[in-house]
Amino acid sequence: MDKLKENKESWNLTDLFKSKEEFHKAVKQMQEDLKKIENYRGKLCDSADNLYNCYNIYESILIDFDKIYSYGMFSYHLNMADQEGIKLFKEVENLSSEFDKAVSFMTPEITFADEQKINQYLKEDTRLKKYERDIRDILEKKKHILSKEEENILANYSEVFSGPENIYDILTNAEFKFGTLIDEKGKEVELTDATYTKYLKSKDISVRKQAFQLMYKKYSECMNTIAEMYLTNVKQTVITSKLRKYKSSLEKATIHDDATIKVYESLMKGVNEGLEVNHEFISLKKKLLNMEEIHMYDLYVNPFEQKEDKISFEDAKKEVKGALAILGKEYTGMLNEAFENHWIDVYEKPNKRGGAYSSGVYGVHPFVLMSFTENKRDVSTIAHELGHSMHSYYSNKSQNIIDAGYTIMVAEVASTVNEILLSEYQIKNEKDKIKKAELLYELIEMIRGTFYRQSMFAEFEKEVHEKQENGEMLSAEDLNKIYYALNQKYFGKDILIDEEIQYEWSRIPHFYTDFYVYKYATGISAAICIATKILNKEEGFVEKYIHMLSQGCMKKSVDLLKMVDVDLEDVHTYKITTKFYKDKIEELKSLI
Repeated sequence: MDKLKENKESWNLTDLFKSKEEFHKAVKQMQEDLKKIENYRGKLCDSADNLYNCYNIYESILIDFDKIYSYGMFSYHLNMADQEGIKLFKEVENLSSEFDKAVSFMTPEITFADEQKINQYLKEDTRLKKYERDIRDILEKKKHILSKEEENILANYSEVFSGPENIYDILTNAEFKFGTLIDEKGKEVELTDATYTKYLKSKDISVRKQAFQLMYKKYSECMNTIAEMYLTNVKQTVITSKLRKYKSSLEKATIHDDATIKVYESLMKGVNEGLEVNHEFISLKKKLLNMEEIHMYDLYVNPFEQKEDKISFEDAKKEVKGALAILGKEYTGMLNEAFENHWIDVYEKPNKRGGAYSSGVYGVHPFVLMSFTENKRDVSTIAHELGHSMHSYYSNKSQNIIDAGYTIMVAEVASTVNEILLSEYQIKNEKDKIKKAELLYELIEMIRGTFYRQSMFAEFEKEVHEKQENGEMLSAEDLNKIYYALNQKYFGKDILIDEEIQYEWSRIPHFYTDFYVYKYATGISAAICIATKILNKEEGFVEKYIHMLSQGCMKKSVDLLKMVDVDLEDVHTYKITTKFYKDKIEELKSLI
């Protein structure tokens, strides 16, 4: 791993283990510790001592496993063609299975234990205080757990239940060929799912139209098959929700998310009450593009974008630190730590994993992977991923490893707060009027895509699941009609709603994880509320925000956000988002 110490823009995996020998020694020790935890199988709840001792070992193993798994995964992601790295990752994947198997008895034994007895343990043994949150969380979900025999049956069917999604992934990723189009240079190029967005952003309307029509021609050809896969997935969710005694599949999903049905319904209400603002932006798009009519394939063009801006990593760091300085000296100090001490593997390398992520390693520090290409948009990626990193840093610093993790409901909040702070900083400091308009337009587009678009997806899911729960028979044509009508409602009358858009629902893989997408909309709403208060320099708010980030999962996600005055169950939260969106549209109008 010495090669990784070449410069501060690369990970230094010796922060995890000094050598491969130390890593393998830790693996052997963990395997020995897993044998210790197995000693409590079948007798975990026999006494408070057993419960405490087992959890104590579990906590220790979790800390070791976090480092071990991260070392294997990071080594692999740095060079996914390196045989040594592949072997290392397979080793930690196997260890992960051993770990899951060894601790698999804990949740069921607490679930099926005498609840009065567990409560007595928690009351009398103060040592259990540090594990109480996790234990009570298991007890709270008890009412939706079936008998051991029924749970076993459902577990045996888990692979069957994932069948529709697996088939969909194979069909759309491995077998779909979309054909070729003629690009801006007159060259014939193949359209792929990965290049589709790039062509939709083309300044050449012919390129956009070709990409749009080719994409949905392929999906329309397989529409009946995809509809059957999706509806089977919905039916499976509806049936499982009933078996587990939930009132609906939506209730099951929101409880699993640490949210409530009221969060979902308030979001839908807030978005629908603010649709005219989205219609206003679509009308402005039409004017900016100077077109007699605009189509669905014209939505992604930034009319102010002149050329692709380049920026060095050093300048990108200054920009991020400048934008986030408002979060205080400690926050800025930890950003410096991240930049100077190998938290980020910055540049593209041969066979390095694509994309970007932040992974917090308990007791060490977060690790950020990205592929910086000197594109101005990469600056936003840095700010976003460091938002995740700082969330992990504060949470890991303040909580034990069992309570340090945070849910999907709050996971994107800190990262999106950083993106908004960066956007506002860039807009404020940009002197060139056209460039300022370009940046403003991108911020508005981010809100449209995350708040309105994801809410439209969420409304589609809600309607389809409710119809299924009410016993209605649905076909591909029914799904297409529902989705087309939603596009008409969300986009308004100043855009031509092309008939191909009715098929768009069929290319959204997130629909196979029921009721997932609404969390993007709630996340950006929370982030806008928080970022607005930070930018307004509301007294004591930054400290309040940092305190919330340090809580891990010690409170329910909805209650965590209430600590920073964000109530996801209140429609007013989403009206704040709509107002922010409208204000930015007005700001853009003032520039043109």
